[in-house]
Order: sequence, then C-alpha cells, then structure tokens
Amino acid sequence: MEKKERIISGEKQESDIVDDNIRPQKLNEYIGQDEVKENIRVFVEAAKIRGESLDHVLLYGPPGLGKTTLAHIIANELGTNIKTTTGPALEKSGDLAAVLSTLEPGDVLFIDEIHRIPKFIEEILYPAMEDFELDIVVGQEGSSRSIKIELPPFTLVGATTRAGDISAPLRDRFGIVSKLNYYSTDELKEIVKRTSRVLEMPIADDAALELAERSRKTPRIANRLFKRVRDFAQVAGEVEITKETTLKSLDRLKVDKYGLDQVDIEYLESLITKFNGGPVGVETIASSIGEEVSTLEDVVEPYLMQEGFIKRTQRGRIATDKSYSHIKKGGGLFDE
Repeated sequence: MEKKERIISGEKQESDIVDDNIRPQKLNEYIGQDEVKENIRVFVEAAKIRGESLDHVLLYGPPGLGKTTLAHIIANELGTNIKTTTGPALEKSGDLAAVLSTLEPGDVLFIDEIHRIPKFIEEILYPAMEDFELDIVVGQEGSSRSIKIELPPFTLVGATTRAGDISAPLRDRFGIVSKLNYYSTDELKEIVKRTSRVLEMPIADDAALELAERSRKTPRIANRLFKRVRDFAQVAGEVEITKETTLKSLDRLKVDKYGLDQVDIEYLESLITKFNGGPVGVETIASSIGEEVSTLEDVVEPYLMQEGFIKRTQRGRIATDKSYSHIKKGGGLFDE
C-alpha cells in the first residue's frame, strides 16, 4: 500500500532535514515540556558534578514532539559528542559494534525508533548498557568464538512513539524514562515566532496564533506549516506573513481550523458514512481509505482522540457527536 505524504503529520519527511538551525541547542532555548526539561537539567548537572556519564534515557511520545531535539540538547548540555542511528538500521551485530566502537567516554548514543531493534541485537545491547561491555560472536558455525570488547562509559538515549512495544528487559535498563506530551497553543505560538526569527521571515501575532491552533499540538507540524505559508507569502512579494495570507495558504494546503487534513476527513467520513459511526476496527477503516494501519494508530488517531472526534473501545472505533457535527458542517470539505 503506497504511503501518502502529509503536511499535517508528525512523522519525519525529507524536508525536515533542512533548516537544522531551527532546532534549539540548549535547554533554555527548548520551548515546552517544562517538567521533563527541568528534570533532565537536574540529572545532567548531577552527572557532571560526579564526573560520571548520565544514566541511559528513554524518551517516548507521539511523533514530532521534540525527542530527537532533546537528545541533541542532552549531549550539548553534557559537553559531549552524539552518535545517531535508528532501530531498523541495526540489522546485524556488526552494525551495533561499529557504532559502539566509535564512542568516546561520556558520549551520547541516540537510537531513534528503538522499539524496532531486532531481538538478538537488543540482547547484545544489554551488557553494553549495564557493564559497558560488548559480547559478540564471530566466525562461521562450528568455528565461532566470542569476543568481549570493553566500551567507554556512555549514555544511550532511546526514542520511541511506541513505548508499549519495547520489551520489559530493555525498558528496565533505562535509568531515566520521560514522556513527552502534546504542546499548548501558547507554546506553539512561541515556537512559530522563534522559527520566524531564525528563518528571518516576520510573522504577525494573529498569524502565528492561527498556525499554532492548526498544528495538532505538535512543533514539527507548526514549523512545517510555517515554511509552507512562508513560501506563499514570499512568492506574493510580502515581507511579513499576515493572518490573511496564513488563512489563504492553509486553505490551499487543505488544513482546516482543527488542524485536520484530507486523510483525517476521509477517516471520519468513512467511520460515519460507511460504518454508521462504529464501532469498527482500525484495520477495516485503513482498508476503506487506502492508508496504513500503523499510520492511523501512530499519527491520525491520537490527535482525533485527543480532540474528542473519536473514541477507541474494545469493540472498535466510534465517532463522537463532534465528528458528526464537523463533517456535516463542512460537508467533508474544508470550508468554515
């Protein structure tokens, strides 16, 4: 099934690799997640006072909330280097050994999508996390031998959108476990204003508020929408993004006042018109709109539930009165 690329999605896209200067570098530049941020500040300072590596850190929550940014900030606050990889990239024991062998004392190893690490790689990771030792088997069957490699003390920062998919033995080896929550409108407005300063494209306060309200409580989406609205403004020859330009741009992008896009509307319309409002399984909804089940579960449904458009029960998904009202009001379109 072909995956649709959506501007209103917390998942990473190719365009997100650009503009790394948008990413804050220190805790005092990081907007939101105040409780997590302040706890990490204490843990980092305590580790530096003791002259030890920071305990391993697990960050979890919906995509686009700043887990990767926070991992880089941890390394910056510790004054060490960061090496990055992903769970799916660690296919062989040699892949893990290659990454671990490049670490210097105190370095941070960031593994994104850590829940997707193969089981046998995970088991090799246990002694590396606990004892800073790497036990790997080399050679062919019948002539294989085990090699033990001493590793320098390091900090593993793992990020996941699916904490429930991480095995208990791996989760228990993280000394610091922090959940990142959705952002408030005020926090997102502050993020949009900061991005406008970094990218040197001014934005009016009411325009920044409009973007914040339609960003699904997610900074990555707020920044992505800002860059697309900036495109419309610059092509129109404007030197500041106004609310009028923002509204026209978002209408062109098919992002409604709740931050719902065409996939969200298709989801709700299918649930209401094809399945009488539910209950119906997510697999059935996914098939009816040609979308991946994992995308619906990880990206679409969390926000729809957060905003009260659907309920998830043991029997399946159910549309709420808010869904019926929204679809009926817009007729499935994006009109106000």
